[in-house]
Amino acid sequence: MAEQSTGVTVIVIPQPTCNGPLHIGHLSGPYLAADIASRAARARGERVLTLAGIDVHPNYVLTKAENLDMDPLEMVARFRGQITTAYELARIGYDAFLDPQDPGYQAAVAGMLTELVTNGTVPMREVTLHECADCGRTLHHSYVVGKCANCGEGANGLSCEGCGAFASAQTLVDPSCARCGGSPRPVTATVPVLPLEDYRERLLAEWMQAELPGRVRSVLEQYLRTPLPDYPLAYVTDWGIELAGPLAGMRVDFPTELGFSYLYGAAHALRPRANGLTQWVEAWNDVDGVWHFNGIDNAFYFAILYPAILAACGVPRPLSRGATVNELYLLEGKKFSTSRNHALWADEFLADEDAELVRLYLSWDRPDRYQSDFTEAGYRAFCDYIRPFLDGKPPRDAAVPSELVAAELERADQALRLIGFDSALAIRCLLAALSTGAGLDSGVLAALAGRDRPAFGGR
Repeated sequence: MAEQSTGVTVIVIPQPTCNGPLHIGHLSGPYLAADIASRAARARGERVLTLAGIDVHPNYVLTKAENLDMDPLEMVARFRGQITTAYELARIGYDAFLDPQDPGYQAAVAGMLTELVTNGTVPMREVTLHECADCGRTLHHSYVVGKCANCGEGANGLSCEGCGAFASAQTLVDPSCARCGGSPRPVTATVPVLPLEDYRERLLAEWMQAELPGRVRSVLEQYLRTPLPDYPLAYVTDWGIELAGPLAGMRVDFPTELGFSYLYGAAHALRPRANGLTQWVEAWNDVDGVWHFNGIDNAFYFAILYPAILAACGVPRPLSRGATVNELYLLEGKKFSTSRNHALWADEFLADEDAELVRLYLSWDRPDRYQSDFTEAGYRAFCDYIRPFLDGKPPRDAAVPSELVAAELERADQALRLIGFDSALAIRCLLAALSTGAGLDSGVLAALAGRDRPAFGGR
């Protein structure tokens, strides 16, 4: 038997942006999943370091504050409180909290980028960016919208929610200012740039060793055929960590900040006395791997940008071990929407509910393979069904409630698809449906039991 590794696995819970509270859809995705995975790993005796936090510096935050006519810092404090309350009520644990409002955190992020520029690892290059011809904003992230050049879906200047591809004002089709509708105007600027193509061999090694879902690999596939982009690590803009010295007048790009924060956060937790880039990189000698929990729209960042930042900082070997991604979670058949007030806010919902039942239901209904759907009727039926089991008093009639049967059969059907094939999961879901008398005429049962085989339908 192979000797179990004694190194640390870093599990990254994505930092939610402080432009709103967490809703149940968020919890059903990376947040609960990462917490459950880290608890289970510890129970197996594995060394796990879980990173959590908040994300203050996307310009989505400033945009939301302007829309609400609020002071940005007051708004951040309000949403930060709701987010951390949701963490607490949902029993989401972590070992290190990445706090962008902490002066030490800000100094560390700014210092790492400045050092990489000063020592020549990250070059300063003149690049063509875009600003709004009407309001003058640098068009990046929430300030620009258009169509994804990869799939044609609507996207902003961060990534495409449809296919997960990287997007920017320079790559979007028909871009425009998301704030005033103005047209983009090209401008030249000298900014620190991470030439991702220079890290291709390292990234290929990361991808080869990592356990990545098919949808993530489909995002990466396009970069096997085309060059990786040059990525600006800082901009002249109006929100974010301010820089000084050779980078004075610029602010750290927020995905860049996240990449540096993982390096700093894990190192600070492992070796609290370490100080400076060299010592923080040395602390990563204790790390055996990194596992990300995230949505598919962040695939470019956790699979490409963040590993490249670790490499640029001097982490000597590939550390990607895998990623767990999720699809969108629906609410009564529709997408969660803040603007339409179509949401269940996590802090408010958990304040009135049993956290154990919420965690169990969201795990049972998790949108891991496809868009699943939270319904009030399904949630209540699940709670009524499982509560006696938790009390050690299972009912004689252990059939699942009728409100849950359709969801069990849907998950069984999805589990038999070629991508993510899992016949063990399919039969467990089917057994739940069969306990009610449903599913006898389903294609799932026919496939699992080897009943009539459909004729070849190819041409």
